[in-house]
Amino acid sequence: MKRLSTVFGFLALVLFQACEGPPGPQGPPGFDGQDGQDGVNIVATTFEVNFDFTQEENYEAIFDWPEPIFESDAVQAYILWETDGNDTEIWRALPQTVFFEEGPLVYNYDFTVFDVRLFLDGAIDPTLLGPEWTDNQTFRIVVIPSDFPSARIDLTNYEAVTKYLGITEEDFKNNTLLPQKK
Repeated sequence: MKRLSTVFGFLALVLFQACEGPPGPQGPPGFDGQDGQDGVNIVATTFEVNFDFTQEENYEAIFDWPEPIFESDAVQAYILWETDGNDTEIWRALPQTVFFEEGPLVYNYDFTVFDVRLFLDGAIDPTLLGPEWTDNQTFRIVVIPSDFPSARIDLTNYEAVTKYLGITEEDFKNNTLLPQKK
């Protein structure tokens, strides 16, 4: 009996190895991602807004998305912090805190699937702030799709995010959100 099962086992092994048919049709070509990131095709939505934080608007501005975003999408906001001697813009991720003798000032944001709100927060009385802290403030907002790969990327690093997602300066300039009318 043992010898018979060994013979059947050997025959089964030979038969399975011999079963091969013609190759199937070639599949479609794969996507060559940006910067060598094969298979990554993420399309982020970008916006740039510029406004004044005013007492009349409660030191905030609310911007409606042109169309609702997905609940699973992530939103990252950056503030134009300064421009260096070579006219290079320096962007910092929100929230961003500045410490004054009167208390901290925090540039912050929150969002829903319908809008994004940029606002001043902190213990400082915003009426004490000079115009360099409230007027002509520029922000960039990136909506990162929910299918963003599990890449190890620091979302607070503006340059890393824009490079990874293939975002250019023109992507921001072409999309400006308008504040909600109260």
